[in-house]
Amino acid sequence: MTKPAAVKRHLPTSPFKAPVVQPLKQFDVGDRVTHDVYGLGRVIGIEDGIAVLVDFASAQERIMSPYAKMSKL
Repeated sequence: MTKPAAVKRHLPTSPFKAPVVQPLKQFDVGDRVTHDVYGLGRVIGIEDGIAVLVDFASAQERIMSPYAKMSKL
């Protein structure tokens, strides 16, 4: 079994800028969303910090966190 990659820390003396940490996306039941693959939909269920269940017109999909391809409208 392999170990997960360690998180690299930024040293204060580094000449490079510190990486920007994006805040986690938060969704509520009833939110209208758009997804790069599935299109427009509405959030119908939430699993805290794990996934959201979205009703797209053609299907219901479970979208896993960190929701890179999904945004709130």
